[in-house]
Amino acid sequence: MNIKQYLDSTYLKTASQAGLSEDENIDIVKESIKEAIKEGFKLIMIRPTYVSLAKEMIVKANSNLLIGTVIDFPEGKSSIEDKIKEANQAIEDGADDLDFVCNYEAFKNGEIAVVKQEIVYGTQIGLAHNKTVKWIIEVAALTDKEIMQLSALIKNIVISNFKEEDFASVFVKSSTGFYKTENDLPNGATMASIIMMLENASPLPIKAAGGVRSYKDAIDMISLGVKRIGTSAAKEIANGENAPNDY
Repeated sequence: MNIKQYLDSTYLKTASQAGLSEDENIDIVKESIKEAIKEGFKLIMIRPTYVSLAKEMIVKANSNLLIGTVIDFPEGKSSIEDKIKEANQAIEDGADDLDFVCNYEAFKNGEIAVVKQEIVYGTQIGLAHNKTVKWIIEVAALTDKEIMQLSALIKNIVISNFKEEDFASVFVKSSTGFYKTENDLPNGATMASIIMMLENASPLPIKAAGGVRSYKDAIDMISLGVKRIGTSAAKEIANGENAPNDY
């Protein structure tokens, strides 16, 4: 097994979040892209602002590295129109994977029609351009029951509106890695949350994001059935090392 082909090497901090100038942050983005190319990871996951930069670097390097970006990140509360506008721009800039933040607050409030509409439209725009689509449900913001219900809802919407051959290109993803929890509880993927997602989202594939900090963590997730892992510690994981406790 080539673990690198499961890894979406991730850098999603803004300059202010990283405590850096914009130029300093761009330098980190560039180094992250270079590392992902050199190490042969599946994908580099970056903010929409940097997609065109990544595309330019990847083409220049003649690399097969895929580009992923986040849509309506990290809260997922924007209108469907804004989500689609951002997705269209990311596609135009060269993104391969679109990781939408599902409007989990609308789901928690019982606004199922809002969630259904964005899942249909967002998935439609991605698949129409041969992109992989992922729906981030933010497990740390949900109860166990809500994790199961939202995973199943996304599955049922996709099954009802798209072809079976498309299912492998529509993921349910655990986390943004940016959700603020109380008492420092995990804000990313846990074994328990991933098991619930796998049991309720199948046949859609699952991406574990946030909280995967070691080779053992990654292998455990893959053994469960996870198809992709989002981590800012991709190199450490690939080298069998442990990384600091940060997305």
